[in-house]
Amino acid sequence: MIHDSRAPGDQLSTCGQVQASARGVYPTMLIGTYTSSAVEYLPYDPESARVAARIAKLIIRSGCQLQVEHVGSTAVPGCWGKGIIDLLIVYMPGCLEEARNALDGLGFQRQKGHEPFPESRPMRVGGVSYLGRTYRTHAHVIEAGSNEARDLVRFRDLLRHNIDLRCRYEAEKRTLLARGITKGTEYSNVKGDFIRRALIVSAPDLHVPPKIGTAR
Repeated sequence: MIHDSRAPGDQLSTCGQVQASARGVYPTMLIGTYTSSAVEYLPYDPESARVAARIAKLIIRSGCQLQVEHVGSTAVPGCWGKGIIDLLIVYMPGCLEEARNALDGLGFQRQKGHEPFPESRPMRVGGVSYLGRTYRTHAHVIEAGSNEARDLVRFRDLLRHNIDLRCRYEAEKRTLLARGITKGTEYSNVKGDFIRRALIVSAPDLHVPPKIGTAR
C-alpha cells in the first residue's frame, strides 16, 4: 500500500501559501501552555493534519516569510506514535532571530527539561485545543537548505510510501517502550538511530548528519 506524498497537512506553506480547508475559514487557534508527559504509543489521528494546517496559518501570518512542513508520525496516515504534532519551520539564511521571535510572539514556549535543543537550532513547544482535545506541538526551527530540514521531509515521505518501513518503525517504538524508555529525550535519541539507518539505505550517496532532529 502506497500513501500519496501529498497527504493532508503536507507542505502546509510554501511562499506564504497555506492549504485551504474544505470546511471554510476557521476561527483563530490559540497556542497554549505545553505540558510534558511520558512517551505514549497512540493510534493515528486524522485530525492532526487539520490542526497542523491551522497552526501553519498562524505562523505564516506572522509575516516572516517562513515555510512550514508537517513532519513526524502524525504526518503519516496510519502511523502510530506519540501523537505530538511536529512542524518543520524553515527560515531563510540570516533570519533565525526573526523566526524565533515570531513563534514566541504567537505563544510558543521555549523547550524545557533535559538536553533541550540549542537556541542556534531551537525547538519551540505549545499546546492547542481542538474538538475537546489538547494537541501538543513541537516546532523545529531550521535554516532553509540544511541537511536536517531535507531529511525530516525525506523520512516522512519514506514512511508514507513504504508500509514495511512504517511497520518496522512502529515496532521499534513498541520495543523502546517495552524496555522502559519513556523519557522524551532518551526515546528520541535511540529512535534516531533507526531513522538514520533508513535514510542511509534509501540514499547511500547523501550525507546524513549524526543526529536527526526528532521531537524531544
